[in-house]
Amino acid sequence: MAKPSVFVKIPQERIGVLIGPDGRVKETVEKRLSVSLQVDSEAGDVTITKNAKQQDPTILFRAREVVTAIGRGFSPERAFRLFEDEDVMLEVIDLREIVGRSLSDIKRLEGRVIGKSGKTRKIIEELTETYVSVYGYTISIIGSTDQIETAREAISMLIRGSQHSTVYRFLHKKRRELKKKKLELWETPYEKLEK
Repeated sequence: MAKPSVFVKIPQERIGVLIGPDGRVKETVEKRLSVSLQVDSEAGDVTITKNAKQQDPTILFRAREVVTAIGRGFSPERAFRLFEDEDVMLEVIDLREIVGRSLSDIKRLEGRVIGKSGKTRKIIEELTETYVSVYGYTISIIGSTDQIETAREAISMLIRGSQHSTVYRFLHKKRRELKKKKLELWETPYEKLEK
């Protein structure tokens, strides 16, 4: 019986990052997720196979997310957040679906999301507690569902042409709402009655 496997294609220039120095990144993914990675360096093809002992049916999905994240420009350390926390996931926005295949339009949108000297991307990451990668024709986000939703909305606003200051205000407002929500989770029922 064949072992369950999935296939991922990543850019050829990211294969070296996936393998890592002395094969350490590939080895870490294989050990932590109980999978094996077959990498075709020429084509950029990666086949992920679940080890027989691994019982978790979602492990192939997790491994595919980690490999895809590295392929979309994240450092291995940032991509590893995907298997260190079960609530964390990857979302990839394909700019070709928004502006077509116009390279100049894709570069313009990437520039808006990155900002001058990377300022805008850094603000999005800090205020949403996500990781954002702008690579090729994609913008990718690593974070929890709520975090990704906020980051995606900020990126969509930039893509639609909103001013950066408007997006920063939106992010600060969402950040305050999220902090308030977290505080409410920690309140005891007695404290809620006093209000």
